[in-house]
Amino acid sequence: MSTRTRAAHVVRGGLIGAAEAVPGISGGTVALVVGVYEALIISAGHVVSGVKALLTDRARAREEFRQVRWGVVLPVLLGMAPALLLALRVIGPAMERYPVQMRGLFLGMITASLVVPISLTGSRWRVKDYLVAAAGAVAAFLITGAPQLADTESKLVVFLAAAVAICALVMPGVSGSFILLTFGVYEPTAQAVRDFDLAYIGVFALGATVGLALFVKGLQWLLEHRHRLTMVAATGLIAGALRGVWPWQTDDRGLLVPDAHVPVTVTLFLIGAAMVLGIFFLERRLKKRQTPLEPELIVRQADATVYRSGAVEP
Repeated sequence: MSTRTRAAHVVRGGLIGAAEAVPGISGGTVALVVGVYEALIISAGHVVSGVKALLTDRARAREEFRQVRWGVVLPVLLGMAPALLLALRVIGPAMERYPVQMRGLFLGMITASLVVPISLTGSRWRVKDYLVAAAGAVAAFLITGAPQLADTESKLVVFLAAAVAICALVMPGVSGSFILLTFGVYEPTAQAVRDFDLAYIGVFALGATVGLALFVKGLQWLLEHRHRLTMVAATGLIAGALRGVWPWQTDDRGLLVPDAHVPVTVTLFLIGAAMVLGIFFLERRLKKRQTPLEPELIVRQADATVYRSGAVEP
């Protein structure tokens, strides 16, 4: 893997990390847009399996770790961490000062991102596909409309919120930050990061680790065995999550009709959509130009076949 490719993965990680700092924006959706979603999820599944096998079957553990796409995972993580910290300091205050305009920007970005899972479904949708997408949309709509709890620093609540939020991180359409808001731990978590509160961060990290271990294996199986159906469900989740970034809403997430800052918000909507579509088409172009020495491969355990990341399941 070339230095340029690694640098590109660092940038992709930065975009994912920045997204996770914003309530209503899903890091999983951004990972889909920039073309690393499947590699990250399947690699995370192999890491979980490898850790479990360490005490019982060292050979199997080595094989699981060998299948991890370290060349993708490590640069992405390297980009995510500083971008997340920076976004918590910059985007958060911007959201507080210009909530309508910022949500307009994010609404455009998420709406445009629907093109990614739709393009990965490949064939024409059937009735079953529309039903699955509709179920995902309803679930995301209800989650993003849930009332926000009062801020809390209860360690049990922090642990549970982290476990659920990390699942949202790896599932397109559902924002991890939005889950933290719902649990009432978004601001305490942001403050803990700013203050470098190791006790709080440790509890949060433990909850996230447990949640990831419980959830990611199931998602890995779906991507490997039900790829098309998973992308259909992701389309519905992203569509339903649009509710969370509707620009005009009350403090308790009630939806309002447009009543202020309409021209600026519409302009930012178009800018956000153009940004995502630009990234999407750039990613597709880069994949077409990819050299044979740098294939984006994912191993399918089901039948040991190897297919290109982002390819449509037959």
